[in-house]
Amino acid sequence: MKKLIALVALLAGACIGALAQQTGNAPYVKVDIVPTKMSWDYAVGEKIEFEVSILRNELPMAGVDFRWEAGPEMMPPVVAREANTGAKGTVKIDAGKMTVPGFFTLGVSVEVDGRRYNQWKTVGVERDRIEPTVAMPDDFADWWASQRELDDRMELRPEMRLLPDRCTSTVDVYEVSYVYTARGGRMYGILCIPKAPGKYPAILLVPGAGVRPYAGQIATAERGYITLEMGIHGVPVTLDQRIYNLLRDGALLGYQSMNIESRETYYYNKVYRGCRRGVDLIFSLPQFDGENIGVAGGSQGGALAIVVGALDSRIKCVSSFYPALSDMTGYLHGRAGGWPHLLRNPSGNLYNTPEVLETLSYYDAVNFARVLRAPVFFSMGYNDKTCPPTSTFSAYNSVTAPKELMLVPQTAHWQFNEQNAASDAFLDRYLKK
Repeated sequence: MKKLIALVALLAGACIGALAQQTGNAPYVKVDIVPTKMSWDYAVGEKIEFEVSILRNELPMAGVDFRWEAGPEMMPPVVAREANTGAKGTVKIDAGKMTVPGFFTLGVSVEVDGRRYNQWKTVGVERDRIEPTVAMPDDFADWWASQRELDDRMELRPEMRLLPDRCTSTVDVYEVSYVYTARGGRMYGILCIPKAPGKYPAILLVPGAGVRPYAGQIATAERGYITLEMGIHGVPVTLDQRIYNLLRDGALLGYQSMNIESRETYYYNKVYRGCRRGVDLIFSLPQFDGENIGVAGGSQGGALAIVVGALDSRIKCVSSFYPALSDMTGYLHGRAGGWPHLLRNPSGNLYNTPEVLETLSYYDAVNFARVLRAPVFFSMGYNDKTCPPTSTFSAYNSVTAPKELMLVPQTAHWQFNEQNAASDAFLDRYLKK
């Protein structure tokens, strides 16, 4: 019987493997772009050369015409030409050079059998010398201290609701909320607490952009952490998906620019402050060890992690993947700016006003990175068009606190499991002492 079970398992594994190959995400035709110097990093003034192949069935296709364009990332191309893969199915492209530190992108477009395929790859040019463009307000620290004082005057009034269907044998799961506005508005999240008696370290998990429900970070809690996964919009995080769709397409459409003319009323004011009050909630828990707390997130959450780490000295460490809201003024200086790209195409842009630029200077993740004192883990890639590396390295280069970088150049707005594992190891090192 045991042999039969083993055989069935082996056959099932083979079927799953075959299915995975048949339904893989790799395109039928692949545009392969690699730098000829066998490195993704170049020096200012160095010729940037790529090798381009068009692959079908993973073999180079000879004699294929394609179009390429190249230039600083997210900017109009400085050169655009036609090329052919030649008899060997591969061709070298002299894409140009950069005279200042930054990132440089080659984009390729090809039509095969009536279908168009596009790909791009980006190289870094002295990335560690990239300096931010956003100004630091003289009263930045004092103004945010005044916002913290306003929060401290409000009662937290936490509420917890057990979610029995989400609990496991080792973790209790709750929807929680607490007051985060002067009129009694509540911030919501999913709290996971290990069931075993004891005191635990904690991780505040701040979200990427969007409007959605949350499930809670149960797997992390099973590793011996209290986890609080936040929503940022002041609505419960366990509603039907239809509600979030309606909010996303209606009342919360374009929330990134709501009330942007004033630093006091900008939408992110209550977001930043509400996320920081999540630290207060964790400190109120009897299961918390009272000392070891970190904050982690990616994209918008990568920015929020830096913000909370800078605003609250109780944070012991920060993990930030490709932080958004970083050096948003880059577009005003002829280079890529950070998500949400409000200042792209600055000529005639309705956000390119003194009032908006002043507001953004108080909310740009770079300025929080400048004052951050907690150790921070960063991870990002070179091909991210949502949070371009020119912007994310503006934040990374501004950090004077102890910092670590796991750079994976080929990635875009996503990460490998190995990057997640490195973040986990970093958090463990600082929080599980």
